[in-house]
Amino acid sequence: QVQLVESGGGLVQAGGSLRLSCAASGRAFSLYAMGWFRQAPGKEREFVASINWSGGSTDYADSVKGRFTISRDNGKNTVYLQMNSLKPEDTAVYFCAQRQAGITSSYQVDYAYWGQGTQVTVSS
Repeated sequence: QVQLVESGGGLVQAGGSLRLSCAASGRAFSLYAMGWFRQAPGKEREFVASINWSGGSTDYADSVKGRFTISRDNGKNTVYLQMNSLKPEDTAVYFCAQRQAGITSSYQVDYAYWGQGTQVTVSS
């Protein structure tokens, strides 16, 4: 059983930065793609970013391209989301997720395991 634990959320002013981390338990972390999703109040959960098994391929939602960077450290079983130039519309609960495949995906149904989420609040 895989467990994913997010950390690094908090309150930040618009224009600021945060780095989210997601630590994964279980074996074979380095074989699987990872993703970040978010859910704002009253809205459906949406794709943010995905990274393939090696870290050599990434994919981003248009709304975060150029501001967010996803990365991973397979030696630490951890995936990161560096968020810069934050906007109030980035306010949401952020979830990390793990696929049981090595390539990236923006579809929630492709992810088998999910963390509990971490709150990010951006004030204007």
